[in-house]
Amino acid sequence: MPKTPPGQAKYRRIVLKLSGEALQGKLGFGIDPDVLNDLAGQVKEVRELGVQVTIVVGGGNIFRGLKTSKATGMERATADYMGMLATAINGLALQDALERAGVPTRVQTAIEVAKVAEPYIRRRAIRHLEKGRVVIFVGGIGSPFFTTDTTAALRAMEIGADVVLKATQVDGIYSDDPALNRRAKKFKTLTFKDVLRKGLKVMDATAVSLCMDGKMPIIVFDLHQRGNIKRAVMGEPVGTRVVSR
Repeated sequence: MPKTPPGQAKYRRIVLKLSGEALQGKLGFGIDPDVLNDLAGQVKEVRELGVQVTIVVGGGNIFRGLKTSKATGMERATADYMGMLATAINGLALQDALERAGVPTRVQTAIEVAKVAEPYIRRRAIRHLEKGRVVIFVGGIGSPFFTTDTTAALRAMEIGADVVLKATQVDGIYSDDPALNRRAKKFKTLTFKDVLRKGLKVMDATAVSLCMDGKMPIIVFDLHQRGNIKRAVMGEPVGTRVVSR
């Protein structure tokens, strides 16, 4: 693989996958303004490199559909739709932070929330990117039983992205939970088949399979390490890469 020239981004168009929990910071719930503003600054830095940025955000800091369904007996579809609405709240918060940082942003939703976000239309999303806008995808794929990881994989292929950047609470993919097992091994590179065979908690199996079929690389890294988004975009070694081979 040819090396990226100094100062030039390796990836032209990216999907940045953020969990809702990443936005809560140390609060334990809701949205931490400091995390939000730091994230906006990192996205602005990447956009100024000429990179076209889209973001898929989860809603777990506000509501987790599957967890609530299991805990309360709520119908799974209902709980998932509530989770989709939570992603819209996070998307609007991100849009506000980005635009306060001087970054033009559009929120596109897979479920109808016409007063606050435009509907997801693939060609319109691509046009926004070509005009230099950041596009935030919310509402999942618009159907229950699918995660925002799957949304990120699907949107990446629909818009012709070069990579999915999954920003998490840890600095890569490990053989076990590093918070519970000090001997857990961190992987620098994995194949999609490795991830599926080992049952590693990277993304759900549907998302991993979609990326594998589309040869869409995934980079998993620590969101809270300042500058990691830019490092990943520049092709610097950060976190764990998941590739075809």
